[in-house]
Amino acid sequence: MAGSERRIVALGGASLLPGSTDGPLWQHLLDLTGEAYPRVCFIGTASGDDPGYTAAFYGWFARRAQSTHLALFDRRIGDIEGFLLEHDLIVVGGGNTANMLAVWRLHGVDAALRRAWQSGVVLAGPSAGAVCWFEAGSTDSFGPALGALRDGLGFLPGSFCPHYDSESNRRPRYHELVASGELPDGYAADDGVGLVFSDTTFSEAIAAMPETRAFRVERGPSGIEETSIKPRLLRA
Repeated sequence: MAGSERRIVALGGASLLPGSTDGPLWQHLLDLTGEAYPRVCFIGTASGDDPGYTAAFYGWFARRAQSTHLALFDRRIGDIEGFLLEHDLIVVGGGNTANMLAVWRLHGVDAALRRAWQSGVVLAGPSAGAVCWFEAGSTDSFGPALGALRDGLGFLPGSFCPHYDSESNRRPRYHELVASGELPDGYAADDGVGLVFSDTTFSEAIAAMPETRAFRVERGPSGIEETSIKPRLLRA
């Protein structure tokens, strides 16, 4: 059963494809539930419920957990809140963050996720599945140029930037957005790195591979102040 502690894991980027090195991150999400065979739901709205992405989810999780998914483009679930509350872990996939949030609000998924979080269901995801939990974040939802998304769910304060090491424009653009005040202070994470939040407080950074980092990014009196956070390396 889901616990009473509210927990969110924001992943800078993580793959479910065979051969990926991100397995320890996914396993850690399962471990956080405290269940031997947890109930896990995948929400792939950001990719338009891409069947390949959903299949990749089942390919990794179905052997390790009771796995289901919530589709909204071919919706088959009537009581979304009741359905999500039946799970121990909800994994949100990457894709277009702005589109995902708009569809969620249309179907009431935003309110259902808040209830699930308040009930102790672990919430997690990479990229769009990480940005969404914050008040704001950097996004390519509106085109190739990175911009500010300022209408996140707001479960967590501040902003978030994923793919900090894998896309060359992510870091300088996030600095620009925070320095200008378009985005509030926040966190950034390399691919393969997760930020764990207990309630709304940052708890620790975790990583699947060495030499990866998370960062606290803040606007200071002399410009951007970036503080490196060394993650705890998870066992493979």
